[in-house]
Amino acid sequence: QVQLVESGGGLVQAGGSLKLSCAASGRIYAVGWFRQAPGKEREFVAGISSNGGSTNFADSVKGRFIISRDNYKNTVTLQMNNIQPEDTAVYSCATRRSYYFSTRDFEYDYWGQGTQVTVSS
Repeated sequence: QVQLVESGGGLVQAGGSLKLSCAASGRIYAVGWFRQAPGKEREFVAGISSNGGSTNFADSVKGRFIISRDNYKNTVTLQMNNIQPEDTAVYSCATRRSYYFSTRDFEYDYWGQGTQVTVSS
């Protein structure tokens, strides 16, 4: 059983930056970041493969967000730049027992509790 803990959320002004971290209790493989805004379905934000060699982003965040990982520390980071009000959501990280990440949330085995990101205009 792997436990994931997200941190780094908060209130930020539009155009600002935030860095979210996902800390795992043990070794993790592929990781995805997802978000869910009030009244909306959970959506894929970014994913990274086990060794960090492959990443992918939702079109809405491409060019603004960066995902990286430190396998020695069992952490995955989501750097959010030029944040916009539409990025307001609860952000959760998830991991699956595979080298490859997935954009589909049901393919993940373990989830963190989420961290709130609120962007003011």
